[in-house]
Amino acid sequence: MIYLKSESEIDKMRESALIVSRTLAEVGKHIEPGVQTGTLDRIAEEYIVKEGGRPAFKGYGPKGNEFPATLCISVNDEVVHGIPGKRELKEGDIVSVDCGVEKDGYFGDHAYTFAVGECDEKALKLLKTTLESLYKGIEQAIHGNRIGDMAYAIQSHCENEGYGVVRELVGHGIGKSMHEDPSVPNFGRKGKGERLRTGMTLAVEPMITMGSWKTKTLNDGWTVKTADGSLAAHFEHDIVVREGKAEILSTFDYIAELSEKKENILYHG
Repeated sequence: MIYLKSESEIDKMRESALIVSRTLAEVGKHIEPGVQTGTLDRIAEEYIVKEGGRPAFKGYGPKGNEFPATLCISVNDEVVHGIPGKRELKEGDIVSVDCGVEKDGYFGDHAYTFAVGECDEKALKLLKTTLESLYKGIEQAIHGNRIGDMAYAIQSHCENEGYGVVRELVGHGIGKSMHEDPSVPNFGRKGKGERLRTGMTLAVEPMITMGSWKTKTLNDGWTVKTADGSLAAHFEHDIVVREGKAEILSTFDYIAELSEKKENILYHG
């Protein structure tokens, strides 16, 4: 079932999304060689609570294997759902930080992949291309188009650069639940899939690899890595389908401000 949102619901979603946006920038201030991923997680949780939100990822999932942290922090060949802990970031790593917040019954959920210190040009190109593909997908998220138009825009941009597009994991609807219908894959054909309608709210999240698109899940039941050990990048925005042009509820502007102060923050807005 796909739920079209009213403007008052969209206002609440925007508020939750912007808490996520600010949290990502707050975490970004502390991303540097030597920091433990668990430290970043604690910073995020404290900030979200201070902003009046609830960490949406913590406790999410099947009984007995609930996600244990506020952030998904995925480093290098980890695609998504990495569990924060004692791991220390190193110079040259790339690290996806994915965050979810619930406030007043509505969810925000988006992600940014940061460069840690000096990264090589191949890694930076992967990040740049993945971020570009996110916006190319969003450009197609207008009333009357189809999910396949978004998926094709993302897939073609990344595959034209020689990258793999993950198949097993997709974007999704979002609203009163963190995951709603429809699924939003990053691969597909023009003119196929669910028709987009004004008021649909979606989390668009290309997950792109430097090698094969195939993945594997670790024994922790959460962490997804590339099957061939290649680097992976992940960017995500929350959007509303509109007539003519989609509205992006989340923002990377706070990260852009941070990038002016910290050289290790990649930003291609």
